[in-house]
Amino acid sequence: MTGLVAALCILAVVTLAYGLTFPPLTGRVVDEAGILDPATREALEHKLADFEAKTTDQFVVVTLKSLQGTSIEDYGYQLGRHWGIGQKDKSNGVLLIVAPNERKVRVEVGYGLEGDLTDAVSKLIIENAILPRFKANDYAGGIARGVDDIIQVLTVNPEEWKQRAKQRSDHRAPSVDVIIFALLLFVFFYVWRRILWHSRAYPPGLRRGGWSGGGGSSGSSWSGSGGGGFSGGGGSFGGGGASGSW
Repeated sequence: MTGLVAALCILAVVTLAYGLTFPPLTGRVVDEAGILDPATREALEHKLADFEAKTTDQFVVVTLKSLQGTSIEDYGYQLGRHWGIGQKDKSNGVLLIVAPNERKVRVEVGYGLEGDLTDAVSKLIIENAILPRFKANDYAGGIARGVDDIIQVLTVNPEEWKQRAKQRSDHRAPSVDVIIFALLLFVFFYVWRRILWHSRAYPPGLRRGGWSGGGGSSGSSWSGSGGGGFSGGGGSFGGGGASGSW
């Protein structure tokens, strides 16, 4: 199942990356959707800067006006690489992505942190800390609590969090796997149709250059246009993390 998910993620990225635009990296908090008050943004900026100073891990919170018709998984993967969050030699970046109009949230994890901030742990944080507050329209509270839990995982005791996530997953109904498999099949056929459409609409000599420029190095050059000296360090992402909706 894991291999199938990875393959579908890659297909989805290749297919849907065309035409995506990304907000400038103006700081450790990029509130494009405008859902955070100034005091909350400032507090988060200081917390994330302190976290980076202590660990070298880069952690960015971003809220989006739109996912531009793609999934939050595909957008998050591309955004992390575009900005180059995390150090180039460690790929130790994390994104907490909120798309309020589509009611989606995602924790996007760089390659170097996937061993501690696992998919299961990311899902646990989303379901326990973030979604209950989002459902009550408390975006600031949900984001702040999610940030605190992610920082705790990466600085205190990741093994304890992994055990909690395992206990939770052990109680998952077997039928959930069947549903997931059916959804993956749907995504596969959807992506395949998009690939065929793009091959007709954009012959090889005329395809857009955005995909070929993607990756850690392009993220670093983009981020330099933004905020107050903060930029990505060239880290890379492979689709690790988890998503939720409310």
